[in-house]
Amino acid sequence: MSALTLTAPPADRPRQTRWLLRLHRPALYAWGIVAVVLAALLLALAGPLVDAAAEGWRQYQGCGMNPRCSYDQDAILRYKDYYNYATIALNLLPFAVAAWAGAALTGRELETGTARLAWTQATSPARWLTVRLVVPALGILVGTTLLAWLHHRAWAAGQGRIDTAKQWYDRFTFHANGPTLVALTLAGLAAGALVGLLVRRTLPALVLGVLVAGGVRGLAELALPHLWPAVTRTGSIDRFVPGVGLNVDNGMLTRTGAHVPAPPCAGTADCEAAYKDFVGRYDVFHPASHFWPLQLTTSALVLAVTALLVTGCFLALRRQTGQLRTAKAPHRAA
Repeated sequence: MSALTLTAPPADRPRQTRWLLRLHRPALYAWGIVAVVLAALLLALAGPLVDAAAEGWRQYQGCGMNPRCSYDQDAILRYKDYYNYATIALNLLPFAVAAWAGAALTGRELETGTARLAWTQATSPARWLTVRLVVPALGILVGTTLLAWLHHRAWAAGQGRIDTAKQWYDRFTFHANGPTLVALTLAGLAAGALVGLLVRRTLPALVLGVLVAGGVRGLAELALPHLWPAVTRTGSIDRFVPGVGLNVDNGMLTRTGAHVPAPPCAGTADCEAAYKDFVGRYDVFHPASHFWPLQLTTSALVLAVTALLVTGCFLALRRQTGQLRTAKAPHRAA
């Protein structure tokens, strides 16, 4: 029986977990530092930073047209900058995880032969891969869930108090504000692991893992507005008020009630001629009440893609270990 077909005993699982944590200790420390720093920043954004910025806006609004009136502009800009830093950092997490998973979690171990050494020591390839997916996934699940909750708390603290606060439908804010952050980061882990298994080289796996994670993010961006029924608002051409929220579509209404794109025009006379056959305008959008339905449906889509990537990981591993098993099998005498 080949060593690759051995089944690891139940007691081997804690040993593999300890070995994995020891092997990737720098990444574990880095993740802990990033999580603590971001959590501290988000707590500050929900507390003293937002309070100081709100006071600055109150002062600014009380100035009216007085050019000599002073207000705390530094507090306003500080809140804006730190909010943007935290939000962008959270949106970059899936790409960082994909890069690490491709380069270090699977790619480097296959390139250096560490994985094959583990497979010859009573550790089945399937169990080896399971531990390398489950252990990081648990850390990602706990950490990103906490960070997404803290970000949503910080964002909500500025609503109605900060005039330049980001709206819920801002894409960076949206993905940092809920479970889509968790789903995208788990997808990054699966994408990187799959690329590492296929490429088996550190640097190419790092680059391709980021690209695949970007593809998953792009798919989520394209599908997001269409995953929940949108609201349609219509009105006259002159008095139409567009809806406030995530825009899906907008244009003109014909006399038959058809929806068509607004025609381009330049100048009053040109626009009057172009719009003369229309009876109104329409706007298709998602209001604020659609935040959680869109979060949950987008997360479900991304998790479905993640499941496909994980399945691909095990299929790629089975193909590799099957080839290795064939190569190591003794030749029968003729």
